[in-house]
Amino acid sequence: MVEKVITLENISLIDFLGLENQNIKQLAAAFPSSKIISRGNEIKIQGKTPEITKIDEILSSLIEHYHKYGKITHTSVNKYLAPDLEGEEEIIPTSPDVILYGSRGNVIKAKTPNQKKLAEAIEKNDLVFVLGPAGTGKTYVAVAMAVRALKNKEVKKIIISRPVVEAGESLGFLPGDMKEKVDPYLRPIYDALEDMIPLEKLKFYQENKIIEIAPLAYMRGRTLSSAFVLLDEAQNTTPMQMKMFLTRMGQGAKVVVNGDRSQVDLPKKQKSGLSETLNILRDVQGIGFVEMKAEDVVRHKLVKDIVDAYNKFEENAVPDYGPDRPVRPANPNFNA
Repeated sequence: MVEKVITLENISLIDFLGLENQNIKQLAAAFPSSKIISRGNEIKIQGKTPEITKIDEILSSLIEHYHKYGKITHTSVNKYLAPDLEGEEEIIPTSPDVILYGSRGNVIKAKTPNQKKLAEAIEKNDLVFVLGPAGTGKTYVAVAMAVRALKNKEVKKIIISRPVVEAGESLGFLPGDMKEKVDPYLRPIYDALEDMIPLEKLKFYQENKIIEIAPLAYMRGRTLSSAFVLLDEAQNTTPMQMKMFLTRMGQGAKVVVNGDRSQVDLPKKQKSGLSETLNILRDVQGIGFVEMKAEDVVRHKLVKDIVDAYNKFEENAVPDYGPDRPVRPANPNFNA
């Protein structure tokens, strides 16, 4: 017997549970071998893992439905219990602000004007470069757009990659096998996905290669078709790696490249593939460019001040010339 507890946040219990918990009773009647108990703002599910997973998926869909329409009815519950809808994802309507609803029914949306521009650029272009400092939501918004594209059946899979570069630590001395050594580099991606997809569903997606998270080296030789592909921390790619990655793009693919030019962890004599690529592709039409600024930082309020302080220091310490100076693409889609 397995137990799972779902907490209803920012939800009117009478509108969600129904009069005298009729909606939950209706759901419980469809799964007689499991127990579904509602107490306050918590719903407790007890039963075998496969059935609990299915109930959890239905409740997640009902939570999304509630946030969109403000109420759950007998018809709403029937819709998600209908056999012909088994395994189907709910289509999330497109919106420049609300991107989708998370695994706990939380609203995931663009929080700043530039985050909104990023979401719009991803909708309009098959290839988007987004640049900016840490904490501006580059990765989070891109992952949210990828999950929405998957739910809308615009793509068949999500592929997320990062170059594995040692930032002052030696990878060889870390304990464990290669996966255990590499996973910490990919942890921010896992955190974002867990915010947007229930854990059991995420595990299913990963086991069936619907969502892949892998180091950049694993992309070599592949053609990435009908997929939403995200390259994160692209400032740590070499020029050869960046060319390899971009030429993996297949039919029906949507590609987002994230990078922060102020946090390059490559050896000092190694040029960043991101900087070179921005120069090479600056006049290619059909590519979107978005620049995030310090005012887009959505972490602790001190992070914005830290980014500003570093920017001022670097402006005074580094002359504005040379091959690695910041490049502003001439593409009219570029958001300066």
